[in-house]
Amino acid sequence: MSSHPQRDANVEQSERPITVYVAVGSNLAIAAAKFAAALITGSSAMLAEAIHSVVDTGNELLLLLGIRRSARPADALHPFGHGKELYFWSLIVAILLFGLGGGMSIYEGISHLQHPVEIRDPTWNYVVLGVAFVAEGASWVIAVRKLLEGRREGQSAWRTMRTSKDPTVYTVVAEDSAALAGVLVAFLGVLLGHRLHDPYLDGTASIVIGLILATVAGYLAVESRDLLVGESAGTDVVEDIRALAEADPAVVQASRPLTMHFGPDRVLLNLDIEFRPELTADEVAAAVDRLEARIRKEHPSIRRIFIEAEALTRRGAGRGVGLDAADVGDAEPEQGEQPHRTRDNGR
Repeated sequence: MSSHPQRDANVEQSERPITVYVAVGSNLAIAAAKFAAALITGSSAMLAEAIHSVVDTGNELLLLLGIRRSARPADALHPFGHGKELYFWSLIVAILLFGLGGGMSIYEGISHLQHPVEIRDPTWNYVVLGVAFVAEGASWVIAVRKLLEGRREGQSAWRTMRTSKDPTVYTVVAEDSAALAGVLVAFLGVLLGHRLHDPYLDGTASIVIGLILATVAGYLAVESRDLLVGESAGTDVVEDIRALAEADPAVVQASRPLTMHFGPDRVLLNLDIEFRPELTADEVAAAVDRLEARIRKEHPSIRRIFIEAEALTRRGAGRGVGLDAADVGDAEPEQGEQPHRTRDNGR
């Protein structure tokens, strides 16, 4: 079988936050340096960048909170677990990035245009921006490598990011991309403003930085909304599951699988299958076992599987055969969950 996208990988909870930890460390140090440079030089663009780094640091801390809360086991009120907590907190990150990062940067730029102050000595600005570019670039490279680990052959980096279900990766990539763009804009604002003795260019750079942040925040909000509403697994995953089902000798045909992400590596699967009419109930149950094992092996992120056996329904032997797979990859269920199989003999 061909390799599957990252969203199908059984990502360990201890490994997922690596990109976030790196981003937190770099942004915190950079924010302090930017604030110092802004106070020394009076640069509006540098102050906007300092605000940007502070907001990014807070955002990454919220993602870490989301990771921790999403790992809580299932309970009576949340039978499918708390995986979507991560998507909720990624939405909060987008809101903060738009409101605090973008809004305050634009406000600072407008204020600077109304009360322009010429940059006194840009030396510290150049030093801090250079260091920031290197640090943000290193964080960006780590995040992009993590994102591309599951890229399918022939798939673009942008498409991989659009189909990723892991906010801890695509959010950091988006924020670091905005940070690199912001550093370049701030550099141009400081350089041109100082060389041309035009303080308005510095304020304009701050507004441009705010617009960049607002654009990235809008993208992250759309991604979070789709995942919170209930986004399916990728088309390739869905079609592969259907192909696996129809390849079984006991299956006549399978309808398009219905899937929903409850987290980056937690997927619910509902599959409606028509089995050969001459099969007995025990033979259908054996076929269901085979399908469960194959689907689990190829797509370990699928945590719960429900299969409806149409052949039994039409013959009146029962409404169907259902599977509830609480865990994948091994026989151990998640804490708070018990794997079970049910046969529904009527409604």
